[in-house]
Amino acid sequence: MADTPSSLLVPPTGASPIESRQIFAALRRPHLLLASGLLLLLAMIPVYAIVFDLPFSITFFSRVMIFALAALSLALILGYGGLVSFGHALYLGLGAYTVAIMSSYGITNGWVHLAVTIMVCIIVATLTGLICLRTSGIGFIMITLAFAQMFFFLVVSLKMYGGDDGFPIQARSDFGLLDIENHTVFYYVIFALLVASLYGANRLVQSPFGRVLRGSKSNQRRMLALGFPTLRYKLTAYVISCVVCGIAGLLLANLTRFASPEYMSWMRSGELIVIIALGGINSLFGAVVGAVALLSFEEILSGYTTHWMIILGPLVVVVVLVAKQGLYGSLQQSSMWGDNKK
Repeated sequence: MADTPSSLLVPPTGASPIESRQIFAALRRPHLLLASGLLLLLAMIPVYAIVFDLPFSITFFSRVMIFALAALSLALILGYGGLVSFGHALYLGLGAYTVAIMSSYGITNGWVHLAVTIMVCIIVATLTGLICLRTSGIGFIMITLAFAQMFFFLVVSLKMYGGDDGFPIQARSDFGLLDIENHTVFYYVIFALLVASLYGANRLVQSPFGRVLRGSKSNQRRMLALGFPTLRYKLTAYVISCVVCGIAGLLLANLTRFASPEYMSWMRSGELIVIIALGGINSLFGAVVGAVALLSFEEILSGYTTHWMIILGPLVVVVVLVAKQGLYGSLQQSSMWGDNKK
């Protein structure tokens, strides 16, 4: 007997009507389809690279995911805490130089690199955060920029570690059974960390902690009047964000086998903000969409002209003006409007 239109909507065996409605509702939300499709695409890149003999695609999308992870860390405090850090790339550089300096002394254990990166980022983020978070708005932006530039020029002055020429890394970190010298293994390590960070960040912003953080962004005086120590909440979020960015720096150093002061420059911090604006400030997954879009545009345009930035700049401006909530944020907002109409 042929399937009728109504029979096509019958839930699969074992699925309750409520579960089926949730599945169909999810399929009607374009932002969820985009997120699922993009994650599936990223998961399949190594297969694509092997089938079509394009090993460069693994390296390129590894870089994309590392910058998505760094942008995600900034999106956590920017989109949900209202903290516009213009020196966030400082922690990208700290993670990279932790690997480079320790490797130069023969310490190649990746777990030690990871532990020291986390410890260094916690210390620096706590000390700088206690100062930066006493201000807000343009004051916060300028102080975070000042701290980042201080560390930038400190690294440039360290000639024993390459100075402004950067510092090469002989081999990738040794994580034992996780052989990240294998490009495919390293790719899936980055992918797993990105997915885990997305999940963890989403749980964090939906938790009571995240609600207080969002409330502080909307009306800090009211949150203080309700008895919430907003500085403590913001500092905790800031430190978590910096640690995640530091881990992204560790991955970047292993990918390029190089540590450069450029990793912590103000231009790199600005690039992270552009990624978030392109994907959507008020959405965590927007950082992934923004990273894929910006770095893909950069790669494609640079293949046609050396003056690709002249084209990329106006293109980003047009996208942000047309989709004011960002590429992913606009889809998310349209889905919310559709749900409210129903």
